[in-house]
Parts: sequence; C-alpha cells; structure tokens
Amino acid sequence: FNIIMHSNKFETKIEGSNILDLFSGVGSFGLECLSRGALHTVFVESYKEVLDILKKNIENLNYIESSSIIEKDIFDRLDFKKLNKFDIIFIDAPYKEKRMDILLQRIFNAKILNDKAIIIIHRHKKENENFTNNFKVIEEKTYGISKVIFGNFF
Repeated sequence: FNIIMHSNKFETKIEGSNILDLFSGVGSFGLECLSRGALHTVFVESYKEVLDILKKNIENLNYIESSSIIEKDIFDRLDFKKLNKFDIIFIDAPYKEKRMDILLQRIFNAKILNDKAIIIIHRHKKENENFTNNFKVIEEKTYGISKVIFGNFF
C-alpha cells in the first residue's frame, strides 16, 4: 500500500478508486482499499471454504454497500466484458497457477481498465512469469518468498 500511495512511477491512487480483487480469498486487499477510501471493490472468489469468511468480513466492517462478490471461477465462468471499469486490479492467484498470460489477455480484451489504471500481481519470487506482450512491468518488489509486480498495458 505504501508503494501505491507514494510511487512516482504511476498516478493511480486508492482513494476514490474502483477495485477488482481477483482470487480475493477472505478479502484482505479489497477491504484494506475500502478502508483507505476506495469507492467500490468487486471481490471474485470461487473457493467455497473462504466465501463465508469473506462475506462476514465485509459485513463486520460495514462495507456491504461498497462491495460486490462474484462467486465464479475466474478462468472458466467469469465474463470480464460484463464488468465495469477499474482503477486497480489485484491478482493474488495461487502460486501453482500458471495461466497469468491468459488472465491478463482476457483483462486486456475486455477493456475494463480506466486510464492510468494499474494491475498488481502477487506471485512467488522464483516464478518466471509469462506475461502477454502488451503488459508492461512498472515496478517489482520482493518480500520474503513473494514478489509484488506493478504493471499496466500499453
């Protein structure tokens, strides 16, 4: 969050933004964005074991009006073209997931990014990603066994 708020490498800010939290789990990223002034977060999660926790977290933090949950598999059943536009897309796919290029291409083809939007990808630090040719990495940071990649399309 410190990078998002203080980076001079991109102009997107959390406050007033629309957030898409893919593979959202219990909602940590999207909920933190809401607490920092985001307008709305769309959570996408298909893992039934965490959906109840996600719903309780949204309710307990009183973010029902500023949240939406899509209970669909991102690769098989989610139609990105039916989504609104976003300022920040956060992708926290399981480390074993190897289809990041397909996911990024679907996001690009759906045209769901606002101007100056960023995509934040959380991956294992040893993973060599196969991103689409039109995805530009702006910044990459390593934390323990993880890396966080900030990028957008050109």
